[in-house]
Amino acid sequence: MSTLAAWYYALHNAIFPRLQHLDGLAPLALRLYLVPVFWMAGTQKIAGIDNTIEWFGNPDWGLGLPFPELLAYMAAYTEAIGALLLLLGLATRWISIPLMVTMLVAIFAVHWGNGWAAIADSGAQEVAVRLGAAKDILREDGNYAWLTEKGNFVILNNGIEFGVTYLLMLFALLFTGGGRYTSVDYYLSRLFPAK
Repeated sequence: MSTLAAWYYALHNAIFPRLQHLDGLAPLALRLYLVPVFWMAGTQKIAGIDNTIEWFGNPDWGLGLPFPELLAYMAAYTEAIGALLLLLGLATRWISIPLMVTMLVAIFAVHWGNGWAAIADSGAQEVAVRLGAAKDILREDGNYAWLTEKGNFVILNNGIEFGVTYLLMLFALLFTGGGRYTSVDYYLSRLFPAK
């Protein structure tokens, strides 16, 4: 083994095994990131369940899914309850599965036709022209300073980028679980060890 390789592995072995006791932080970070995403999506669907059902079932301007009432309730409550379970780190692996299914449906039924990007590239000529026109209209006919004080205008592309990102985060949680020291799952596994 070369000196460089020996040095690399000595350094690696001195640092990374010590991080083992902190390995629950990564699943905790994933869970806490996903909680508001699914909580907002689920509770908004529940609050407007009639509109959600109509959107799920309408083939003209909605998703055209079969059994829209059943699927709307399943999606809404999976997301809302899933957010609470992720917050606690309770049944993390189990809830990751139906949440992944909701992400797959969202990716293919809602976002697929829009490509990858969630937000359109403002540097692209066609997008830049449209954004510029919208800003000009708002400067002339609206209170542009008030409209932009919380952020810039963008053109939503509504691609699969966010859905795939959430899917991959859930996929990681399926394999890692809720996290050592940071989840109810961890403490339940200590109380009821596998035999």
